[in-house]
Amino acid sequence: MTHLNELAKDIHRNAVDHGWWDEERTFGDIVALCHSELSEALEEYRAGRPLLWFACNEGDPGHPCDPADETDCFRFGHEAECQYRDKKPEGIAIEMIDCLIRILDWCGRHDIDVDTLLAMKHEYNKTRPYKHGGKQL
Repeated sequence: MTHLNELAKDIHRNAVDHGWWDEERTFGDIVALCHSELSEALEEYRAGRPLLWFACNEGDPGHPCDPADETDCFRFGHEAECQYRDKKPEGIAIEMIDCLIRILDWCGRHDIDVDTLLAMKHEYNKTRPYKHGGKQL
């Protein structure tokens, strides 16, 4: 069972608290912001950066963080990664998450039942034929 509705409300509340909804955004604004996050993910990929890294020196993925700053380590993919206190997470996965945050912010703004709609669409997708539509990238 997911709890994305609660997360969407919390994400939206944070965006409001930080001034991102002082002026109403259009649907086009939201879509453009999602595109920008996906473009940033693509740029991270094209630059050969990892899925996750921490900006110990802002914008310099080649500069390792000071091990004294390490806090909690966790499993990420096949390797252990460590978070760093007060360091901005960066990387391909983070930019993809930023797009998800933008989407959940919009859903929170409009009281969209994310949990129900996500489950509904997923169940429908299970009924679709293999590579439905036959479209190629």
